[in-house]
Formats: sequence, C-alpha cells, structure tokens
Amino acid sequence: MALTYSAGSLVTARGREWVVLPESEPDLLVLRPLGGSDDDIAAVFPAFETVRGAEFAPPAPGDLGDQRAAGLLRTALRVGFRSGAGPFRSLAGIAVEPRAYQLVPLLMALRQKTVRMLISDDVGIGKTVEAGLIASELLAQGEATGLAVLCSPALAEQWQQELRTKFGIDAELVLSSTVSRLERGLDLGQSLFDKYPHVIVSTDFIKSTRHRDDFVRHCPDLVIVDEAHTCVTSDDTKVSTQNQLRHELLRRVAEDAERHLLLVTATPHSGKESAFRNLLGLVKPELARVDLDSEKGRKLLAQHFVARKRADVRQYLTKEDGLADDSLAERTAFPSDRYFKDETYKLSPEYRALLDDAIAYASERVEEADGQGRREARIAWWSAIALLRSMVSSPRAAAQTLRTRSAAAVAASAEEADRLGAPLTSDSADSDALEGMDVAPGAETEENAGSRLAELAQRAKALEGPAQDLKLKALIKHLKALLADGYNPIVFCRYIPTAEYLAEHLANDPETKKRGPLGAKTVVRAVTGTLSPQQRIDRIEELAAEAGEDAAARRVLIATDCLSEGVNLQHHFDAVLHYDLAWNPTRHDQREGRVDRYGQKRDEVRVITLYGDDNGIDGKVLEVLIKKHRQIKKDLGISVSVPDEMSTGVTDAIVEWLLLRGRQGQQEALFESDSFQQSFADLEQDWNSAADREKASRSRFAQRSIHPEEVAREVTAVREALGGAGEIDTFVRESLNALGAVLRDSGDSGGDFTAQVGGTPVGLRDALAPVVGAETVERDRPIAFRSSPAVGRGEAALVRTDPVVGALASHVLSAALDTQADGARPARRCGVVTTDAVTTRTTLLLVRYRFHLTLPSRNGEKQVVAEDARLLAFEGAPRNAVWLPQQRAVELLDAQATENTAAASGERTMTRILDQLGEVTPYLESYGDELAAELDASHRRVRTASGEIVRGLSVTAQKPADILGTYVYLPATASVPAGVSA
Repeated sequence: MALTYSAGSLVTARGREWVVLPESEPDLLVLRPLGGSDDDIAAVFPAFETVRGAEFAPPAPGDLGDQRAAGLLRTALRVGFRSGAGPFRSLAGIAVEPRAYQLVPLLMALRQKTVRMLISDDVGIGKTVEAGLIASELLAQGEATGLAVLCSPALAEQWQQELRTKFGIDAELVLSSTVSRLERGLDLGQSLFDKYPHVIVSTDFIKSTRHRDDFVRHCPDLVIVDEAHTCVTSDDTKVSTQNQLRHELLRRVAEDAERHLLLVTATPHSGKESAFRNLLGLVKPELARVDLDSEKGRKLLAQHFVARKRADVRQYLTKEDGLADDSLAERTAFPSDRYFKDETYKLSPEYRALLDDAIAYASERVEEADGQGRREARIAWWSAIALLRSMVSSPRAAAQTLRTRSAAAVAASAEEADRLGAPLTSDSADSDALEGMDVAPGAETEENAGSRLAELAQRAKALEGPAQDLKLKALIKHLKALLADGYNPIVFCRYIPTAEYLAEHLANDPETKKRGPLGAKTVVRAVTGTLSPQQRIDRIEELAAEAGEDAAARRVLIATDCLSEGVNLQHHFDAVLHYDLAWNPTRHDQREGRVDRYGQKRDEVRVITLYGDDNGIDGKVLEVLIKKHRQIKKDLGISVSVPDEMSTGVTDAIVEWLLLRGRQGQQEALFESDSFQQSFADLEQDWNSAADREKASRSRFAQRSIHPEEVAREVTAVREALGGAGEIDTFVRESLNALGAVLRDSGDSGGDFTAQVGGTPVGLRDALAPVVGAETVERDRPIAFRSSPAVGRGEAALVRTDPVVGALASHVLSAALDTQADGARPARRCGVVTTDAVTTRTTLLLVRYRFHLTLPSRNGEKQVVAEDARLLAFEGAPRNAVWLPQQRAVELLDAQATENTAAASGERTMTRILDQLGEVTPYLESYGDELAAELDASHRRVRTASGEIVRGLSVTAQKPADILGTYVYLPATASVPAGVSA
C-alpha cells in the first residue's frame, strides 16, 4: 500500500526532491521541484513510480564558501519563490515589481467582497499594471476563476502581451479576425467564453446584439474595461449608436452584483459631470445618485475610485506623506516636463496658388449645395473639410483626396452624411475606433467636377519634395536639430499618404544607394493603419533593432494616430513632432503620452508643433485650442478634455470663415466674426467649467481610503520576504563576477551596467539563451542591466521578477545544492569566516519555512503551500544558544573577512556545529509558529473590511524547517577580549 504524504512534505522521485502540493490525492501526487517554479509542477503515480519520503540533507562541512556565500544563497532562494506566504499571493510569481503607489488600488480592492473599482490615474502612471495586479491577485486567491478584458482591437495584442509576460496570464484574443477560428474548435452548444477562461475581447466586436447576449450569459467573474470613458456619454449630448451599444453592453455586465469590475481610464470626466456620474453608476449604482459634496458621499466614492497625478506619486512614502522617515521613500522617474516649441512654415507661391484654387472650388460647391437641400449641403460641407485638411497635410494626401469620391456622397440624408463624413475629418477625443480613420478622405461629390479635381490633383503631385513643399523642408530642419541633440523623435501625421510621403523623402534607400537628408546612420520607418496592430509593434522593434546600440545611430518613426493611444513607445523614442495639427487638442496629449510616461529615460521630452503661418487654418487651431489646452494642463497638472461638440463648433467657424473668404475675398478678421466669437465663447465657458470641476474633484476625491502608512507597512513586509532592489543589484553583480562574466558600468549615475556571459559556465549560458536570445549569448553580446524596472526588450531589470535575474538565481541555487556541479559555485551551504564584526563565535542559519495556508473565498476554501526564507543567528554553542535580533542576523551578511581561515580548521569548526544543530530545533519551530501568527494577522489586516472573507483563514508552519545554510563567524584575534576564548 502506498504511503500518504501530507501537503508541504518533501519526497524524492525521478532523481530529485519535490514538495507535495495540496492538490494531491493518495494515488496521485502533485509535486513542485524543490527550489523550482510552478512551470515545473508534475504529477506522479506512486503505484507506478518510486516515491519515498525525503529529509533535507545537511550541508557538507568540507564544502565551504567565502564571506559572500550566505547572502548569495539567501537571495537565490528568495528569487525562486513563486508562492509568497503573505497576503499578496501573486507578488512572488509575477514578472513585474510594482511601485509602492501601484499597490494602493490593490489594497483598496482586497477590502471589497466584490471588487468594483474606477482606476483613473494620469497617463503614464501605470494603470495597466494596477489592473493586472488586482486581476492576478483575485485569480491567485480563487476569488475569481476567469478574466475578460474589454478594449479597442488596436490594443488587444498589447494587453495580451502585458498579461502574459508580466502576470503569467494566458488570454485568448476574441476579435472579428479570430472568432471564426476559435469557434471551429468548440463542442456543440459550447460558448467561447466557457472554453477559454481568460479572454481579451474587442469592445466594438462584442457590443453588437448578435455577440453581446452570448458574452453576457457566459461572462467571466472578473472584467476589466479599458478606456472606459468611451462607454458612457453625458445626459445632454447626442448619443451615437456605437456609444449606446457599448453602454448597454457594460450596463448588462455590471448588473451581476457578484461580478468583479475594473474600469480603467485616464479621463473619467471627458468634460461632463453627467458622463462621470454614468461611469460611477456602472461601478456602483448608488454612486450615480449620491451627494458627492457630503462626507458620506465622499467616503463611499473613496472606496471605489482612485485618481492621482504624477506629482502625487513622483515621490512616495516620504516624511511629507506622514511617515516617520524616508527609509522607504520611492522616487519614480517620470520626465520632469515637456518642452514645447511651436515652429511655423510658409507656403511656396505654387502651393499658395493651389490652396487658393482648392478653397475657391470648395466655396463654390458649398454655396451651390446650400440651395439644393440640407442633404446636399452636408455632403458638400464634409467634402470641403476633407479637401482643406488634406491640402494642409501634404501634396500626396491632397492628390489622394482630390481623386477619391467623398464617403458622404452616397448618403441618403443629411444625418447619414454627418455619420459618414465626420469620422474621417474630425478628431474626436472619445473615439476608441481609430482603426481606418487615417485614410485620406475623398472630396469628389459630383460627376462633372472630375476634370477640375483631376487638374488640381496633378498640380498637387507636382509639388512633392522640399523644393516646393516648404512644410517638408521645415520638418527636415527641425528633425536635424533634434537628432543633433541626441533625440529619437516620432513624427505624427493625420493621413496615411502623408506618412508614406514623409518616409519616402526622409529615409535612406539601400537599393538605390540614395542617402536621405537626415544622415546615413538615421533609420526611418512609417507605421500606419495599413498594418495590423501586431505588425505595427513588429515594425517598431525592427526599427529599434536596425538602429542598434551605436551611440551615433538615430531612430525616426513616422506614424499616424493609429499609434496615438495605448501603445507604449518610451523605450525607443523621446520626442514628438506634430506634423499635422489635430483639431481636438486631447489627441495631441495622447500622442505625447506615448513617450512621456514612466520608463522614459529622458528628464525632458521635447514636443515640436509645426503649423502653417499662412494657410488660414493651422494658426487659428493652435491659438484657440492647443495653447489653451496646454495652459490648463500646466495649471492643473493633468489634461482636461475639451468637449467634442465645443471643439467642433470652433473648427466649423474657422472653416466657414475660410470658405466665406474664398467666395467674397478678404473680409472681416476671423476673431471678429460673429459665428467664431459665439463658438469661442461657448468653448471657453464649457472648458473652464470642466477645468474647475476637474480641479475640485481632484481635491474632493483625492485617494484617502488607504493611508501611506498602511502602504509602507505592506511594502516593508513584502521586501522582508522577497528582497529589495539593493539586494538584487548586489546579488547579480557578485554572482556574475564569480561566474566569470565581464561587467562594465554604463558611466551614468543610475547604477546601470552591462555583462558579457560568454565566459560563464555552460549551464548558465543555456539558462540565459531563451531569455535574452541565443544569438546574444553565442556572440557574447553585452546584456544591459537597468536599475529601473521599466526596461526595453533585450534589457534586464535589477528586480527579482526579471527573467534574467530568475535564470541567474536558479543556476546559483542549483549549483549550491549540487556539490558535484561543474564550474564556479558562488553560493555555498556553509562557510567559516574570521572577522572583526563579531566578538564571540556567532552562527548564522539560513532557514526555509513552509506554511500551510487555508484561504477562504466566495468560491470555497483554497489550500496553499507557501515558502519563506529567514536568517537566524545565535552566539555560543547550539545547546546554550543566545539568539540575536533579526536585524543583527541580517547585518552579518555584510561582515568582511579580516583574517584567513585555514581550510582544515574551518572544516573542523563546521563539523562540530553541524553535529550539534539538532539542539536548536525547538527554537526554529517556535519561531516558525511566530511567523505563522504574523502571517495570519497580516492576511486579516489587509482584508479588514471583508469580514466574511477572513472567517476560516488559517496559517500553520510545516515542521521541521529546513536548514539550508550554516555559516560560522569567528572573532578576529584583535577582536577577542582578554580572557575570552573563541
């Protein structure tokens, strides 16, 4: 009959040692390798394979390490933990080290039985990480069994990548392009959302009535909604069908009071109080009605809403936050500011003549259509805007528009003309359907205008190149200046033909050996809506790879607004040049936010806005909309959206004035016209009101439900269990040095360095190859190690969750446990050090504890085995041990050898200590019980507001604990007081 092994016990099978997991049955053992990760879990049938109980072997007294051995082994062990015993079950297993401020939404979530949150931190602070932390924690605790992320299709693959690489959550993409393939694999009557527990779903695909009902019926119990503000509207605004469908989808998802719901947006207000209320109503219905000026209302909102500016978190856990000192202070390296510069250009005489003729044509069409009916007037209006916008964009966009039929021309009514014409010519701040919006719009609306438009198109084509296109000439000048200053810019355009035109004139052509105007070492690429979302990311990575690590190489990305939302580009680019002005300034803020965010290495991000001084449009848009937006952001520290209808009213007035001038010659100045003054007054009033509301709400609704002291307490506990950044830095440097790597400091003040691992043991090289790339290892290329957790592809972060650090720690730990391992072994399980850091013989123990946790949740109890590593130290002999405080034990890791210790003497000393270690077992067990009690209290503290969740919680220590390492510190001769024997 097979033996029964309890969860947490050690067994030997298949030539190695394993920990028995709670999922085991008497006839089937579920095992995790000792020191291994969840990826290595295996199932073993004791009836068919040899399984026997295992005791953790004591260290070999002759296998002595040096003064670094204890610290390296301790860190290697802790880095390998993938199942923390503390209240944050997921933190040990995710591949990102969250900033302390990013723990605030997680702490808020864990105090709710059903998590309902609106996360509205500013652009670039890390809302995706905050939502991912909550999701991974709820899944790890068993509070949620499945996850759905609703987002724009353009961001779906980025969400998939973030969840997989940072949180270990494999989610299936449910998009219009993937659903047919996924449905072919379903059983009869099975739903997609039953087969795939974790999904990332296109909001616009799933909102249709055909797909919505199936999704709502089988929706997972945890839903994240990205850009949630696009799913609600204000009560006094005309609602589009698309918004109605999105709102109805979310309303039905939120109806289930047991479903966890995380709404994520940087712009919860969008300029309208009622839109904000409607958003809050999805989180909790009473929030849509409660008086937020009352103390009761603010307290209720504070439980579910977090919205912080960069200034709130740039320095966190400091004395200014109410803490006693700055020992836990965390400084996050956001760029300090954006440097704005508005640069002008003038049209060449030929381009001026073409624009005047185009305005004259558009004016005639609008005037003629005004007498034909409202439908014809709206078609002509959208055609005129399309023509004007493409004309000031580029000659190629102008030619494309002049040859293309207007999308609005097929409209059967004025309303349909607006629906077809507006998306291609306006820049709505709330549109999450950017796909397809960068095509050049058409201007042709009638058959008999073909020859006239063709003639204009031919003239536009002839203006290509910097000789006649002075806007392109100005761009080249400003790009050269940015590149000379070491910047790598993104140039944003409105239309695909413009982006392709710029790339053609700026890039070097290796086939024809033609050299572009920006230099031989400048790599230029264009990314537009002609590429799929994944192809866009691939092209950006290709651009970065082609530019390489050469300090003289530069990158220039030409992009349309398909990249203005969601895609993070701060690792490769650090400047933005607006080649085409957006007619809603929020779009500019979104463009700039791609590089001005956490992880940007530049302290100053440069922004250049190029505008036409004499084209009649750009200067007015810049003066009225964009500069006003900048000023409000400067005053408040956050972006406030201009209401779409107000922005459109101003731009309409500008176009009307321009067309009127085209018909009647130079008339009154724009700023004196009645229509413009009225539109601008309405805009000014609405925008100022929105800014005042935003300022008041940031003050009224500042995050107060979690005090920094509470965050500091949990950060301290996490760092004690898992290690901090300084420990990892020391571990990586000392381990790589000992293993034969070549390290070089980067020369900056940030502590970054590179390592070449060609000379390290083959086992380490094999472990690193899948992480950094086989070619990097084989060709002995430098691997960059960064002190910032926000790193680019191919770089390693000096945090415990980085895959490179994990591979190194796994190698160091395996080598320490295997005395027969080939090559250098930086960590050892025992050591004898003679030092002046002690005055009497002191023994340091590295002890691994295993804990059984019973974690109750609304889905039933979950049994978990978790690990912890502690340093314990005592003076004297084990039988009469005088135990030292925990801090003193940690300090011994820094003790330096001041005298050599003879190998034979060290082995004799270690043998005596190891033979007597059984005497300390009672203390180790009582200390384990103390740790279990502390963990129990910690779990209850974090869930203090969820009484039902903590009932049934229990934490017990597995006995005996494993003594992984034993290190003896002998006092140096000069350190021994007279009459005292060592």
